[in-house]
Amino acid sequence: MPALSTGSGSDPGLFELLAALPAQLQPHVDSQEDLTFLWDLFGEKNLHSLVKIHEKLHDYEKQSPVPILQGAAALADDLAEELQNRPLSSETRELLKLLSKPNVKALLSAHDTVAQKSYDPVLPPMPDDIDDEEDSVKIIRLVKNREPLGATIKKDEQTGAIVVARIMRGGAADRSGLIHVGDELREVNGIPVEDKRPEEIIQILAQSQGAITFKIIPSIKEETPAKEGKMFLKALFDYDPYEDKAIPCKEAGLSFKRGEILQIMSQDDATWWQAKHEGDANPRAGLIPSKHFQERRLALRRPEILVQPLKVPNRKSSGFRRSFRLSRKDKKTNKSMYECKKSDQYDTADIPTYEEVTPYRRQTHEKYRLVVLVGPVGVGLNELKRKLLISDTQHYGVTVPHTTRPRRSQESDGVEYIFISKHLFETDVQNNKFIEYGEYKNNYYGTSIDSVRSVLAKNKVCLLDVQPHTVKHLRTLEFKPYVIFIKPPSIERLRETRKNAKIISSRDDQGAAKPFTEEDFREMIKSAQIMENQYGHLFDKIIVNDDLTVAFNELKMTFDKLETDTHWVPVSWLHS
Repeated sequence: MPALSTGSGSDPGLFELLAALPAQLQPHVDSQEDLTFLWDLFGEKNLHSLVKIHEKLHDYEKQSPVPILQGAAALADDLAEELQNRPLSSETRELLKLLSKPNVKALLSAHDTVAQKSYDPVLPPMPDDIDDEEDSVKIIRLVKNREPLGATIKKDEQTGAIVVARIMRGGAADRSGLIHVGDELREVNGIPVEDKRPEEIIQILAQSQGAITFKIIPSIKEETPAKEGKMFLKALFDYDPYEDKAIPCKEAGLSFKRGEILQIMSQDDATWWQAKHEGDANPRAGLIPSKHFQERRLALRRPEILVQPLKVPNRKSSGFRRSFRLSRKDKKTNKSMYECKKSDQYDTADIPTYEEVTPYRRQTHEKYRLVVLVGPVGVGLNELKRKLLISDTQHYGVTVPHTTRPRRSQESDGVEYIFISKHLFETDVQNNKFIEYGEYKNNYYGTSIDSVRSVLAKNKVCLLDVQPHTVKHLRTLEFKPYVIFIKPPSIERLRETRKNAKIISSRDDQGAAKPFTEEDFREMIKSAQIMENQYGHLFDKIIVNDDLTVAFNELKMTFDKLETDTHWVPVSWLHS
């Protein structure tokens, strides 16, 4: 039982705390039955007696008691002899009778034995024939349950010795504080390990349960005290240590999925970091490839980048934001504001590994985060966006595109399009004022950065539909984009749900929509796979548009949480 104050002074004692506990817990107890149980438990007389004894002993221990004398038995004999020579009163006779009783003599003898004994630890003397060159050996006994030991070993290439390579933060070895990096392992449960390979020793440890005894030669290196990891990373790829041939110990690895948040516990090793899942109650860390190591090996085996189906200007009716897409037979030039310059530089740097993140919650005075919608042609992205706009026109807004084509009689400048000259459009392109732009029938169409700012400045959520490769350039402190990927269901469901639907061919001129074909379905599935494989690490949310109503409800719920909940965002967004 932990030692607490005895109640003397201003601090309450354990007894007083125990007596007050039921009343303190009452607001947190749901049922009367539970409350009655607590009162009965903490009101038990035997428990109160034990607590009082504990407090008395603790109070006595604080006084550091020492024996007043060490020869109480001899003193009692001297006293009895002295009393025999004096007149015997009734009190003197009673005292002599007590001192002569065997149980009192035994008690005094026991007192003298305890009082004369030293209880301080005494180390054995150093042997006279000790060899100065002999290594000091440490015997360690750890109790191991089903969890891994939390340490990796390796064979020293120069000496051939088996040494501790790393200690996993929060593991059994780390918690014991008895095993350190660099310690040389000599025996495990009495089995010599000098002639064994690390894999064989790991097998011995894996099969051992309960107490494990190690014979170790301690390392002479001093370790710096471990610090709790404060860095959080978002994983941008899936990882399974059992499929990684390079990891030094598969059992010590930490598996994770793309999008999960990892708390980095140690970066001491340049190749293998130690991490755990954010919020995981298990304190033991696991090995993950470091950012540099993962980037290096991904760059070496990186496959050819699959080219996305191009998107170009496509005008939908009702004045809603046009999606810049082009049908397969009408592919034309379509660029983002960054792709016209230094595209090779961006492509070689875009190797997804980890991204340092931090918790973020939008404050009421802040602008809304930009919401970016991504999806293949025909997936229903525009329909979902239209439903959002209709649901609350005061809360959601879309950008107005720029174009160089002539304004028609029924159109108003700044409503359907912002109409500008070709020279001005090309000047804005050169000045990187467009998020993306394209050319169709000798006319330019594009979405400008200022059009996004205009929507956000009205205290609205801006819904932006862009090409996937443009997303990485929008990920800035100013916009803090939340990227939602609208994904198609299986091709069987597409045939079932879209059999009566029509796809609007990509053009600005008027024309009849055409029904979906089998080729459209296959193209939609293939395009979605390419998008997810190549840009999935940039997606914050994936919604499968199997049923339009269900998908819309999920999208609406996502928007509500985005405005109220805490989310993980890149550190650079908050510390730029």
